[in-house]
Amino acid sequence: MIDGIDASSPRAALAVRLSDAVRSRWPADVHAVGIRGSLAHGDDSETSDVNLVVLTLRPRTGPKSSLRKVDGVPVELEVLTADEALAQARQLTPRWPLLADRYMTVYPLHDPTGCFKEHREAHQDLLAEARPAEFTQLARHNWAIANGARQRAIRLAQWHDTDAALVMIAQARVNAALVTGFLTRTWFRNAVDAVKHTGVAAADMQELGAILRYQAEELAARGRPIDGTLGALFD
Repeated sequence: MIDGIDASSPRAALAVRLSDAVRSRWPADVHAVGIRGSLAHGDDSETSDVNLVVLTLRPRTGPKSSLRKVDGVPVELEVLTADEALAQARQLTPRWPLLADRYMTVYPLHDPTGCFKEHREAHQDLLAEARPAEFTQLARHNWAIANGARQRAIRLAQWHDTDAALVMIAQARVNAALVTGFLTRTWFRNAVDAVKHTGVAAADMQELGAILRYQAEELAARGRPIDGTLGALFD
């Protein structure tokens, strides 16, 4: 074991090496270093990547955010200030079902002041204080994107542009999954996890249309219909 992580995993060992290298090169700038994703969940595999987050004390210090391979392993390095990370944890955005896990599940490699715990608690407070209408409004936002993508996919298929249609249907599935995430207050680890756990991963045009109709009815029942008056546009 290395700092509570199974050293037999090459991805875990790489994460520790990266953390040590960052702290060694920017000792006065780095406030905390943590792992997200499959390593934080303890279920990484040979196809997993390393998601490392570095929190700095001041803006534009420390390493730069990057995405590349290191020793054959895909590495995503996100760098932001501790204050920026805390501010993000206190926001409810249209992508929340895909972002919440980054606040709720972080394995600290270096966190002397408990930064990541503070962010998790701040996000929990946000969810506890958010009104149902906020979730419904964001669900409606994603419904509009999903429905628009599905309609474009239908037109593209009619024009025999199959590749573009597949891109649009994939977008429609993800946003339909986000609607379900908001309606049920459920977050996912990533887009793949979202479409799998909401049952839309294999939905074709017709099935997705039925899902969107059901979601539209649910939104209307919760006071946020997908079609309304001009004044409702600004609510």
